[in-house]
Amino acid sequence: MDWIAARERLQAPVYAPLALSLSRLPADRWPSLEDLNAVAGELRTDRGTDIRFVPPRGNDPAERRHYEQRIFETGEVETRPESWHDVFNALAWLTYPKAKARINAQHAAILSEGGDAELRNRSPERDALTLFDEGGVIVAARSPSLMRLIPEFEWKELFWARRAELDAGMRFLAFGHGLFEQSLAPFLGMVAKTVFVPVDEFFFMLPVDAQAAQADALVAAHFAHRARFPSPKAMSPMPVLGVPGWHFAPQDEAFYDDPVHFRSKPR
Repeated sequence: MDWIAARERLQAPVYAPLALSLSRLPADRWPSLEDLNAVAGELRTDRGTDIRFVPPRGNDPAERRHYEQRIFETGEVETRPESWHDVFNALAWLTYPKAKARINAQHAAILSEGGDAELRNRSPERDALTLFDEGGVIVAARSPSLMRLIPEFEWKELFWARRAELDAGMRFLAFGHGLFEQSLAPFLGMVAKTVFVPVDEFFFMLPVDAQAAQADALVAAHFAHRARFPSPKAMSPMPVLGVPGWHFAPQDEAFYDDPVHFRSKPR
């Protein structure tokens, strides 16, 4: 799917957190690295280095640093031209700069500590970081009872029976750039890893870009402590297309009775 053809799809609710960043990029062509860097503004790594989107390094034998280490040390984010995956990664940096910087810093720290062994075999902590960075959703809620329905796999209760309560007191903010790419052509079976952030009633009065900014800071704080992401199992999975408005098909009661997409909790 090319850039112009996707513009209508990018109006879908799943892309709402990216709307402000998208509005600052060209509407009639793929954004160039110059376009992305022009709107990057004061994006920084956790060590304070300016973020810049750069071409892939290719097979440069002199550059042996891991992708995440290079970002942390130089601020250079390798970005392929006309790649949805990489453009969505750049948009995620623009939308969630604090959380992206914190996730990158944790990658770099674990790689530094683990050395070649970590490069050969990714640790459970970096698995968790990668899965959320690629396919994560932020769940912002003021009701602990609603939050509990996700780890309990009570999908019909959450998305259908309590939809009015969900609309009033829970927001799902897509985070992962791989998830954004998949959502161009969504399919049943899409699953996200979730991070829960508690918010108050005022959060729901904010425009979506302000909600994303607040959630960004909360997710960055979450990933500041490794005890919170010991492995991917620490993050509850969630069927993405159950979120109201995130699927183009009708989400009626029968939709939530599909046992393949809305699986019961494993024993």
